[in-house]
Amino acid sequence: MFRILYIEDEKEIGQWVTKELTERGFEVRWLESGEGIEHYIGSADVVILDVMLPGLDGFSIGKRIKRENNELPIIMLSARTAVEDKIEGLNFADDYLTKPFHPDELVARVEVLLRRYQKNDDIIDLQHLKIHTKEMRIMDSIANEEIQLTSKQFYLFQYFIRHLNQILTKEQLYEGVWEEAYIEGDKTLMVHIRYLREKIELNPAKPLIIETIRGIGYRVKL
Repeated sequence: MFRILYIEDEKEIGQWVTKELTERGFEVRWLESGEGIEHYIGSADVVILDVMLPGLDGFSIGKRIKRENNELPIIMLSARTAVEDKIEGLNFADDYLTKPFHPDELVARVEVLLRRYQKNDDIIDLQHLKIHTKEMRIMDSIANEEIQLTSKQFYLFQYFIRHLNQILTKEQLYEGVWEEAYIEGDKTLMVHIRYLREKIELNPAKPLIIETIRGIGYRVKL
């Protein structure tokens, strides 16, 4: 049975979500604040974390969790729909779901993260690549050799892997990797993605790994 650490201070929502997840076969530990989470992080498979909490907010708690265990997936829940809030959440979390939501959607997102993080030997197969997520080694299974990336290419690709199947805006990617505000018209991200594609794509002119989502940004899809 997979174990979920759920942090939500609104009792009605907390009771509803806990009931829905429990009925679907998950073991749920529900906390109303971040106090005492250190006792539960080690036994959790997924964290579902509300943004607005008493004391430390969800963003601060989520960053702390990732510092302690970067392999523990986090879904942020929030009534905030502003792009800035989503970007802040996705800088460290694996998913961001806005309220109100249907329990089926929450369960589907939990299951996606469990599949992503429960891979045998922590390996993701992506087209011709074998990605060893713990040490972030990337092997070309056709050439049977390791692909060497620069530090920025590494952090950029790692950000994509942490957000598999999600469409990421240029702003999210730039601010997540460079940790600076994105300036419209800056070509830095585009140049790095071009060089990254030259290393990981079989045909960089027709990329199958890093997709361009016209008018929005990019996506790496399993």
